[in-house]
Amino acid sequence: HVQLVESGGGSVQVGASLRLSCVDSGHVYSTYCMGWFRQAPGKELEGVAGISPDGLYTAYARPVKGRFTISRDNAKNTLSLQMSSLKSEDTGRYYCAARKPPCNSQWALESEALTARGQGTQVTVS
Repeated sequence: HVQLVESGGGSVQVGASLRLSCVDSGHVYSTYCMGWFRQAPGKELEGVAGISPDGLYTAYARPVKGRFTISRDNAKNTLSLQMSSLKSEDTGRYYCAARKPPCNSQWALESEALTARGQGTQVTVS
């Protein structure tokens, strides 16, 4: 059972940076594709970035490409999202999610079903 806990959200100004983290307390992290999703008020959940189980392959949604970086440390059961040059449209609740293989880094961007999702962390950019 994958249990995911996010942290690192907050309220920042336009142009600032934030780093989100996600810990897998179930310790099955290394075998799953992982990803970050976000949901803005009144909008649907959207995939932001995805990463392969070994961390070698990543994929990003067009609005965040070049500004966000997804990474993982399987030894520490941790997934991260480094966000820079934040914009007001990046505001939303950010969720860490996992998908059991078979999968690839594109999974979060292609609306593939997720296996588990955390409770989320709020990011507000103004």
